[in-house]
Amino acid sequence: MRFLCFICLLLPLSVQADWHRESRDLMGTRVSAELWADDPALAERALAAVFAEMDEVNRLMNPWDPESELSGLNREAHRAPLRVSPALFDVLERAIEYSQLSDGAFDVSFASAGQHYDYRQGVTPSQAELRDALGKINYTLIRLDADRQTVAYAVEGVQVDLGGIAKGYAVDRAIDALLALGIESAVVSAGGDSRILGNLGDRPRTIGIRHPRKKDDFIVMIPLEDTAISTSGDYERFFIDEQGRRVHHILDPSTGKSSGKVQSASVLADRAVDSDALSTTTFVLGVEKGLALINSLEGIDAIIVDARGLLHYSDGLMPGAPPTDADAANKP
Repeated sequence: MRFLCFICLLLPLSVQADWHRESRDLMGTRVSAELWADDPALAERALAAVFAEMDEVNRLMNPWDPESELSGLNREAHRAPLRVSPALFDVLERAIEYSQLSDGAFDVSFASAGQHYDYRQGVTPSQAELRDALGKINYTLIRLDADRQTVAYAVEGVQVDLGGIAKGYAVDRAIDALLALGIESAVVSAGGDSRILGNLGDRPRTIGIRHPRKKDDFIVMIPLEDTAISTSGDYERFFIDEQGRRVHHILDPSTGKSSGKVQSASVLADRAVDSDALSTTTFVLGVEKGLALINSLEGIDAIIVDARGLLHYSDGLMPGAPPTDADAANKP
């Protein structure tokens, strides 16, 4: 549910010759890869493999590309079941699993309303558009047939956007490609979704989670290795409406409107497809329900900045800790 959130990767001050980097604009965001390799030729192949995976996911799942497989579903799947690629079917299947897990707080059919927003122009849906869209935001209207690998939409007008899960899926595919080539230390990022492979050699990689209201500040710094982290926030694609309300792209499927319970939600998991979906889910659920869900899942943790700017941690990060002021957390 989002193409948003920026996570800054804090690199060593001295650039080492064996670190190789590349960045491109893909999937509606900035995609970057950094890896350690002794052989420049291997590094070149590895970086090419990363972006080949990213390109493939973008080709299949970009809702704004009329030639993408997802766009074809959004146009035609209400007419008859359509056979899709294994990758697209896998992501849709995972998305529905997260919808079931969250009782619909995560729902890729949010785009039935999301298509009526224009964040650059400050446009929101009319009341009639929103009423119509709410009848089509329902993950149960997306019908998957695993035997035939087909997808059908139960009613006309359902629109799907995989922005809340596809980037994480692409990051995982890129990391898997690096592992297949023998790369042991790397980081791949797509907007707010990152996965760290290994470490910096003698220490973990330090990740700074952006302050939702201070562009150049961090809320908290955390050392990570062999971990994925995703952040969903209300500060990337938004505008302030005439009533002074922040209208952003992370929509609550139950209302079709911007979710306002928190300012950001960051989730740590083994794989980015999980951290990606769960950060959006946690953002929509809010602090109490979001942390309850996260604490029920093994190997998953979260850091939430609530609507007042207070920090909340899942049990695995800081058991029993009271909410912390996000600004105070940055002070030495």
